[in-house]
Amino acid sequence: MKLHLNGELREAPELATLADLTAWLDLPAFGSAVELNGEVIRRADHPATPLQEGDRLEVVRLVGGG
Repeated sequence: MKLHLNGELREAPELATLADLTAWLDLPAFGSAVELNGEVIRRADHPATPLQEGDRLEVVRLVGGG
């Protein structure tokens, strides 16, 4: 499956949902956000949000520090 991830075309395994993608990327349960085709998706909706070939995703991780 080809996805546009943070502006880069990436080959990913067949991922059915956004939850599958976050698991594949090993994103932490807290401190990250995912935008799918221009829309921020709530974490609670990740398991029910399907992915399709060519989707555009932006993934950000929050970083703390001082």
